[in-house]
Amino acid sequence: MLDVMSQASSQAWAFYRDVAKTRTVWTVRDAGGYPAPKTQSGRRAQPFWSTRSRVERIIKSVPAYQGFVPEDISWEVFCSAWVPGLTRDGLLVGVNWSGKRAAGYDMEPAELQRNVEAVVAEPQ
Repeated sequence: MLDVMSQASSQAWAFYRDVAKTRTVWTVRDAGGYPAPKTQSGRRAQPFWSTRSRVERIIKSVPAYQGFVPEDISWEVFCSAWVPGLTRDGLLVGVNWSGKRAAGYDMEPAELQRNVEAVVAEPQ
């Protein structure tokens, strides 16, 4: 379990750094909209990735995501529209989910926004 947390934490930091640099987040959608599967905690989380290549890897390798297409969202739109909407809907944000089951770290939308903005303010 510790190894999984280390991987998830590493993916989260990669997300913060990538998004701070590109000011873009990525998600997936299909004709039915955006996925928000239940997490182990029982809450729903919508996945977001920090690069198009990460999204494409999940679409290609995880059967549940085949048929979805990548969608980019500017950081400004994510903060002004998505964070309030996800919060209102009680959704968590899945951060750079990876692996055979597309899993990883989940957090509150406002926490994600704060973490990325902290990296923007103090680039590594």
